[in-house]
Amino acid sequence: MNRIDRLHAILTHLQSKKRVTAQEMADRFNISLRTVYRDVKALDESGVPVIGEAGSGYTIMEGYRLPPVMFTQEEASALLLGSKLAEQFTDDSIRRHFGAALFKIKAVLRTTDKEHVDSLTDHIAVYGKRPAGGDGLAPQYLSLLQQAIVGKRVLHLQYQAVGNEAATVRDVEPIGLIYYGSNWHLIAWCRLRNDYRDFRSSRILRASLTEDIFNGSSHPSVQEYLKKIMADSKSELQEVVVCFDKGKAKYIGEQKYLYGFVSEEDLGLFLRMKFLVSSLTYFSRWLLMFTDSVRIESPDALKGHMQELAEKAYTHHR
Repeated sequence: MNRIDRLHAILTHLQSKKRVTAQEMADRFNISLRTVYRDVKALDESGVPVIGEAGSGYTIMEGYRLPPVMFTQEEASALLLGSKLAEQFTDDSIRRHFGAALFKIKAVLRTTDKEHVDSLTDHIAVYGKRPAGGDGLAPQYLSLLQQAIVGKRVLHLQYQAVGNEAATVRDVEPIGLIYYGSNWHLIAWCRLRNDYRDFRSSRILRASLTEDIFNGSSHPSVQEYLKKIMADSKSELQEVVVCFDKGKAKYIGEQKYLYGFVSEEDLGLFLRMKFLVSSLTYFSRWLLMFTDSVRIESPDALKGHMQELAEKAYTHHR
């Protein structure tokens, strides 16, 4: 990246956030801190009102705006791909806003880039299970949940938990959104249960913002929450060591990563693999498909699960 392009990129970066540190810019543009200081000085001398605060970072004077940003063809293509993913994996509250934003972006594209994006649109498709799933529910609250997270607003929910016929009414303090298992999940402190809870968005029947503002510093970030959950789950995992015939091990492919694969050791005719699993029963059902091509080294409890499954299969098919 030449200096002119970098100065423009730094200015765009400064406008994208309330405050940006010199180290953050150095990391993003792969330059030294000295170069950052020189570039910021060059922007200031060219008339850009950059305000530097010692120990805090840089900010742009309120009210200053760049002319409309011009996107490269590659950037426009990436945004189009993002819109396709948003259509499939978000709800109407997000798809509507993303679509409106994409129209605004197209408005500032060069004619050739507009034609490129229009031509590409019909050649990209994303298929998958939408968050509403097969529950018959149609969540339309992702945009509202985002507002609550940023504004530290307490949410009033009517929630249908798994296995419960009656919905419960809860006031929650949201800390973040996570996408997994083909659904968006709200992580929040539940005042009813007095603990953190995972609320699947497709099971939220009603949601509304209250005027109650909670203290966000009393909660972990969603990343800290996930780290704790992962640490807790690892403490409950069991180590499994098995040996696969090398000729058959090649058919495992990427499957092993779905079952807690940790490492493998080449023993010549065999591959010794180590796994960390949360359920021996679940793991044994996968292992059964390899019949006599696998040997269990540990734990002995897994051998018992395998024998039980083999006996059931024999009795059933006899």
